[in-house]
Amino acid sequence: MTDFPTYPECRICTSVRGPEAKRALFENELWYVRHMDPPYGVAGWMMLISQRHVAGPAHFDDRETASFGPTLRHLTRVLERVTGALRIYTAALGESYPHLHAHMVPRYAQMPNDAKAFGVFDLLRAAGGGEIRVDEGEIARLSAAYEAALRAEPPPPP
Repeated sequence: MTDFPTYPECRICTSVRGPEAKRALFENELWYVRHMDPPYGVAGWMMLISQRHVAGPAHFDDRETASFGPTLRHLTRVLERVTGALRIYTAALGESYPHLHAHMVPRYAQMPNDAKAFGVFDLLRAAGGGEIRVDEGEIARLSAAYEAALRAEPPPPP
């Protein structure tokens, strides 16, 4: 959508604009939202990604700074409503790639392995090891519902 430079060594950049880019469920000038890649730890685990290659909020420009809070609030409210989750965990660690990618993880009443808080990240390892399986049909259903909800009620413009 935006013509920011892509850093070929950054998997986040290439997931947004590279040859194997993932399909966005929502996108505007500053932000890009998609479902988390496999292995799937939880259905509805979404990623909020900055369009610009920027390490995180400490390095946002003024437009990103002004937009981030209202956008994140809106995205998590809609995700909570669409998934029926008790809450949405949000974490942006930035260790793997210096490109903002915030995890928005539904916390359901029933979680695989009874995961809570940072334990949800263990679900990615468990899924990768074949210990848990997440229904890909549910991932597709939630992704479509989230995309439709964001199309009907987009976040505030940047």
